[in-house]
Amino acid sequence: MAEIKGIGGLDQAYDGSNLKIGIIYARWNKEIIDSLVSGAIKNLKKLNVKKENILIESVPGSFELPFATKKFFNNNSDLNAIISIGVLIKGSTMHFEYISNAVTLELMSLQKIIDIPIIFGLLTCLTEDQAKIRSGLVLPNDKNHATHNHGEDWGSAAVEMAIKFIYN
Repeated sequence: MAEIKGIGGLDQAYDGSNLKIGIIYARWNKEIIDSLVSGAIKNLKKLNVKKENILIESVPGSFELPFATKKFFNNNSDLNAIISIGVLIKGSTMHFEYISNAVTLELMSLQKIIDIPIIFGLLTCLTEDQAKIRSGLVLPNDKNHATHNHGEDWGSAAVEMAIKFIYN
């Protein structure tokens, strides 16, 4: 399987030193989530977002992300962007499709309501291996396989969107 790349290098150097970014994440699939959250924080810091201006909260699962994202913003209305992170892995029932669709549509709609960017950090994967690859984790049987942490992309996207559309 080829490496799955995200937005890669930034086309501009953004300075997030004046931004306040929220991260809200689902705790389901902990190993993958931890890697994605770490990746997002890594790039936020790389783009000069101060540690004290990165607010982090967790919820039980991905279905809770839209409601929690709205309440998170209501309690922290000075946020410039929010990254909502979850991992859904297809199983043998329709659960995956219902949750993926519902969370996607609600997060998209929520941006219009709270009027700040919500970075879509929901991995919707067919297998756990796909989720690991997209979260930058090395597969046990494939130590030479290149992976990419999409959390890093989400951190970069939050800064770019906040600077272009909110902070200016």
